[in-house]
Amino acid sequence: MPRTATIERTTSESSIRLSLDLDGTGISSISTTVPFFDHMLTAFSKHSLIDLDVQATGDTDIDAHHTVEDTAIALGLALQEALGDKAGVRRYGDATVPLDEALARAVIDLSGRPFLVHSGEPAGFELHRIGGHFTGSLVRHVFEAITLNARITAHVEVLAGRDPHHIAEAEFKAFARAMRVAVETDPRVTGVPSTKGAL
Repeated sequence: MPRTATIERTTSESSIRLSLDLDGTGISSISTTVPFFDHMLTAFSKHSLIDLDVQATGDTDIDAHHTVEDTAIALGLALQEALGDKAGVRRYGDATVPLDEALARAVIDLSGRPFLVHSGEPAGFELHRIGGHFTGSLVRHVFEAITLNARITAHVEVLAGRDPHHIAEAEFKAFARAMRVAVETDPRVTGVPSTKGAL
C-alpha cells in the first residue's frame, strides 16, 4: 500500500495544502510565502527522502507565525496518516548533523505518544529573525506542532552553534535524518514493532 497523505487545512489565518510520500526520493515543491521556512522544509524533504508538496498562504503581513504553525500541524497530521498502523517500520531513528560550527542531534520514536524534548539553543536565539521573516522561536514551535499531530516522541538538542541560520538548519536536518530511519520499512519486522501490538 502506498504510504501517502494529503492534508488541507483552512482557517481565518491561513490556507494549507500539503501532500507527502514516505517512500519518495526527497523531491519537494514548497511555497509557504516564508522564504526561510521554505528552505527548512526543502531540507527536511531532501534529507528524510520524504517527497513533499506544500502550498500555503496566510496572514504573513501580520507575522509568519500562523502560516508556519498551521503548515507544521498539517505536516504532523500527514505523517500520522501516511504511517497508518506503522506495521513493518523501524520505529526509532536518530541522527547527529553538523553545519559548519553548529551541531544538532535528533532522536525519534514513532510511539503514538506525543512528547517533545527540545534543548540547547543559545540565549537570544528565539528572538533572532532569520531571513527577516522567521523568528528563532518558531523552530521549537514547528517541532512541537509536528510531534503533537504526528503523535511521535522527539528529542532535539543543539550541541554547538553560533550562527542562527546554521543552528536552525542543523536542527531540521537532524530531525529529517532521524525521521528517514524511523519511517523506513524493515524487512525483518513482522507487524507493529511494539510488545503492545500497537503504536
